[in-house]
Amino acid sequence: MVQGVAEGHQTVTDRTFKALTASQMDQCAFEIERQLRDIRGNQAAVGDLAEIKRRNLKIQRLNSARTIMRSYRQRSRT
Repeated sequence: MVQGVAEGHQTVTDRTFKALTASQMDQCAFEIERQLRDIRGNQAAVGDLAEIKRRNLKIQRLNSARTIMRSYRQRSRT
């Protein structure tokens, strides 16, 4: 799922996390963090603008998914 989100094949909304249990969401959060570390660790060449844009877009998608998951978890606790 996380790879699909990073590549833009899967969109993330609140409904994405409705079917997941708490342990599955913990695992998903872990995978998002790991994917972010991997992407940030692989630096693109300075002149390769297309690769820099692709990398930044992946980071943006994963950060967005992480934020949506956190807000869903906070709302579901109350």
